[in-house]
Amino acid sequence: MRNPVIDSYDPHVWARSWSPPAAPVSMADRRAHWRIVPLGLAAGVLALGGVAAWLSRPPAPSQGAVAQGAGAAAPVRNTQVRRTLVLSGAADLRGAMQSAGLSAEVAGAVAAAAAPSLPPQGEIRAILTLDTATGAPQLRRLEVSNADSSGVIINRSAEGRITTSAVARQLQTRIVVRHGTMDGDSFYSSAIAAGIPNDLIPRIAKALAFDFDFQREVAAGDAFEAAYAQPVNASGDGVGAPTLLYAALTTGTKSAAVYRFDVDGKTEGWFDASGRSTARALMRTPVDGARVSSSFGMRLHPVLGFMKLHGGIDFAAPTGTPIYASGNGTIEWAAMKGPNGNLVILRHDNGWETYYLHLNRFAAGVAAGVRVSQGQQIGEVGTTGRSTGPHLHYEVHIDGEKVDPLSVRSDETGQTLSGEALLRFEKLRDQIDVSRAGQSG
Repeated sequence: MRNPVIDSYDPHVWARSWSPPAAPVSMADRRAHWRIVPLGLAAGVLALGGVAAWLSRPPAPSQGAVAQGAGAAAPVRNTQVRRTLVLSGAADLRGAMQSAGLSAEVAGAVAAAAAPSLPPQGEIRAILTLDTATGAPQLRRLEVSNADSSGVIINRSAEGRITTSAVARQLQTRIVVRHGTMDGDSFYSSAIAAGIPNDLIPRIAKALAFDFDFQREVAAGDAFEAAYAQPVNASGDGVGAPTLLYAALTTGTKSAAVYRFDVDGKTEGWFDASGRSTARALMRTPVDGARVSSSFGMRLHPVLGFMKLHGGIDFAAPTGTPIYASGNGTIEWAAMKGPNGNLVILRHDNGWETYYLHLNRFAAGVAAGVRVSQGQQIGEVGTTGRSTGPHLHYEVHIDGEKVDPLSVRSDETGQTLSGEALLRFEKLRDQIDVSRAGQSG
């Protein structure tokens, strides 16, 4: 016989203890029982839904877990901040730290500790690490670097103790190659347009002065090239003066390329690719960036008003433009001389003489009897004496006769490298050529 309780869909009925009925159940009782089944089924569904909801809830934390969470420490807040400052010089460091919130006493002490490692002038970069745990910022670390990556690191303890560590310079040398073509104005503007540093432009002209007259032999469209060594810092920025290593010029009629090489480690010399010196008895032009305003020969004198031999070449240039000795020699005259104005006369080793007229002033140390080297500055362009404007009047005298300076064909007087010097030159030449090939685009 089926048990009516076990067969019921009412969960409440399941929970009751069951015992067999004492007497058979009548049909009327059975019909009454089945009439309540729909209500029991609905109750069961609701009960099962509650069980599912209960099972889906996350487990309640245990008593131990609650206690552990309540006693855990709060996350530590970072109270240190870093500030980066770019200053125009070391003198600005103290004021910058005070502006960052440090006291005048602390800023002064830290700036004084950093001063021995910093140049008096020049841009510096400072990184401050500040602790704001107590409200007012406290300096913990200062890193200061110069353009060449040298500098100093200063640490300051919570008790105010200062320790310093110097940082050595970190420079590398990079060979830079520049290409350009002459414009219709001047070599100076052409070189600037090609990205050549301003300081190197007169050095390029001087290196090629034995092969070219920049005033008469160079024209628009002529190609030039320069290679120079540039020290760079850790960021790749150029630091300090560049050194010219190579210069080349190609015109419509000829080309020349020269390499810088110091034979004895002191004297700068220029050599062609075979190791032969390009130095000659006289430079083609003894002044940089000038133009020929009057050539050698008969002309109507601009002041006297009659035809007269112009015994030299006039190079027009601004007052103060450097004038160089066109060759090795001894100064015979360095003083004012009537219409010639300030005049320098050099007697060269081969007996020739060169004259330099209308100088604004003489270079330091220039005086009669002093020995000068080719390319050494002897004065500045001016307009002293009988002159209508700033220019250099330049003459060459051979056996007492005035000759056209641009017609003089001077033989080579420089050396040809050999032995160990030639090997060193070839190594340097090859290094420059590799860099040129790598930057040919």
